[in-house]
Amino acid sequence: MNERAETLWQKTRQRDLITLYGFGPAFGFPDGSPFVTKTMILLKMAGLPFETNRDGFLKAPKGKVPYIDDDGVIVSDSTFIRAHIEAKYGFDFNRGLTQVEQSYAWAIERMIEERFYWFLIEAIWLHDANFNAGPAKIFDALPAPARPLVKAYVRRVMRRTLHLQGLGRHAPNERLILANSDLDSLEGALGGKPFLFGDEPVGADATTGAFLLRALSKTFVAPVRDAVEARPRLVAYADRITQRFFGEERSPATPN
Repeated sequence: MNERAETLWQKTRQRDLITLYGFGPAFGFPDGSPFVTKTMILLKMAGLPFETNRDGFLKAPKGKVPYIDDDGVIVSDSTFIRAHIEAKYGFDFNRGLTQVEQSYAWAIERMIEERFYWFLIEAIWLHDANFNAGPAKIFDALPAPARPLVKAYVRRVMRRTLHLQGLGRHAPNERLILANSDLDSLEGALGGKPFLFGDEPVGADATTGAFLLRALSKTFVAPVRDAVEARPRLVAYADRITQRFFGEERSPATPN
């Protein structure tokens, strides 16, 4: 444990662990949501011990996960959780970055969360085989007669949301063109570095790594996964994120 992590541990050892609410392990990931996986990486990066809880979705303050309970303080949304860690524990996720690099980091995160994310939603929720292999299992706890109705409703909502967002208005080949543009930009930003801005990961790596891991899941068959796999630098980067923050757990990018 490095000196910074040791200091943070000293601040937390006299109280309850931070509780991170998510969906739980799924699809070969520490959590089914890339936003929850991102938050796990942020907490690990900051050296903050935490426990996970998969039973809090219905009580989520904004109707979504992740959110945390930090000694009675509830913080929802991965970006605000990051800001909470920085404010309360003094951990700088942009440590060592110039002002210009911090601007690049923010732009990369927004590209990943506000656009690339929707390619994953389209691939996983709107394609029957992928839906049945993954998200459909979320509804297993419902009474059998209600399952098909709820599944159909949720998928209609997802399709409508994708259309309103704009990506759903494009043909599949056009969506792939846009996805490749994002991945080209990300690969260019990474270059030959181990992480986005050098030898050590920063906050933007938590976002980028979590979403690339989701895209590389072997559970799903999708052009966007093929597009990531066609870029060895991004696959190797995803493996480094896994090894750095999830120890011996296998990356979804790693063949069986």
